[in-house]
Amino acid sequence: MVSDHELKVVVLGLGYIGLPTAAVIARTGATVLGIDVDAAVVETVNSGRVHIEEVDLDGLVSGVVARGHLRASTQIEPADVFVIAVPTPFADDRSPNIGYVLKAATSIAAVLKAGDTVILESTSPVGTTEQVRDLLARLRPDLRAPGLGDGSDYAVAYCPERVLPGRILVELIDNDRVIGGITPRCARKALTFYRRFVRGACVTTNARAAEMTKLTENAFRDVNIAFANELSLVAETMGVDVWEVIRLANRHPRVNILQPGPGVGGHCIAVDPWFLVAADPDNTPLIRTAREVNDGKTDRVVARATALIEANPGVPVACLGLAFKANIDDFRESPALKVAAALADRFGNRIRIVEPYAAILPDRLASSGATLIDVDTAIERCPVMIVLVDHDVFRSIPLEERADKHVLDTRGIWPDQPALRTPRPLRMAV
Repeated sequence: MVSDHELKVVVLGLGYIGLPTAAVIARTGATVLGIDVDAAVVETVNSGRVHIEEVDLDGLVSGVVARGHLRASTQIEPADVFVIAVPTPFADDRSPNIGYVLKAATSIAAVLKAGDTVILESTSPVGTTEQVRDLLARLRPDLRAPGLGDGSDYAVAYCPERVLPGRILVELIDNDRVIGGITPRCARKALTFYRRFVRGACVTTNARAAEMTKLTENAFRDVNIAFANELSLVAETMGVDVWEVIRLANRHPRVNILQPGPGVGGHCIAVDPWFLVAADPDNTPLIRTAREVNDGKTDRVVARATALIEANPGVPVACLGLAFKANIDDFRESPALKVAAALADRFGNRIRIVEPYAAILPDRLASSGATLIDVDTAIERCPVMIVLVDHDVFRSIPLEERADKHVLDTRGIWPDQPALRTPRPLRMAV
């Protein structure tokens, strides 16, 4: 077994998962090379700084870079373990795009040698790990690929991340990991690697089961959020506070309803269920419907916000938050960003964006006429406020500073806020 201080690891992709993973591995004393196609990211990491917001990541990266355990490059080098942590987006037709994964595998093939381990961490459709193996087998016929004959010269496995932004460094270590190998031997080799830095349980299985496990976890959450979002629409019709209803319902010992919002965002929950739908459309009506409910909730918020703004002509409007969840700087697939962009397209320079985790507006908003302001300016100058993200700084605004505002609160962070309007009466069947 290679010792921690002799182990060479390459992490392909230095994004929200790749960089923390590389830094955590480097902290064990391994020599880690992070690969990214963005030269600016490489330069930032090599200077000991970070390009993403994550609790304690800046200090960890600074330390492991200073000690020589982590460096970054645009060019791959030989190693003992290769970890693929690149994006897996979906195309316009919602079909999965694994092009970045296959490109990463192609680069690995150029330096692959006997004894190496290749691990895919990117959330992927079922069968992707086998495609990685098949690609390596075609590009390196001089090496025996696992699962295609007697014996093998290298290992290929799948081990998805399952971390929460804002707690990534803790959860990379403490959370259980599901490790799926192309063969049982591949799973064991990957298990040995993860045991160097993971304190949680490491459970081995086959690659396809591990791939589907990751998709199942995110589809489960998406379906449950869709239920909460659908409840919020019903509660709006009935003139009931949905957050109070959920709070009371969750007092039942076997009920645990999640919280509604303006939709679902992020690199996992808003994307991964489509991988299951694309793989088996005939047997996934519930998963598809949940995706449609959550995407439709964003459209509903745009409509409600539009009505509120039009009812208050000429005044500036504060959109509170752009991130896909609280207290992070990640805007991927963010429903808050989609709402803000739609409103900025319609109302132009009346829209003020309040996002404490952004130094500049994203490209989608930059040309719309919207402006970036701070919380205090929003309180002073904006009679209309639309809460899109439950950042702590927004929760901290007391009632006396917002009591006279016209507020659309999509996150339920201000239960004491005066109501926007009297709910319309229901027509009851007789």
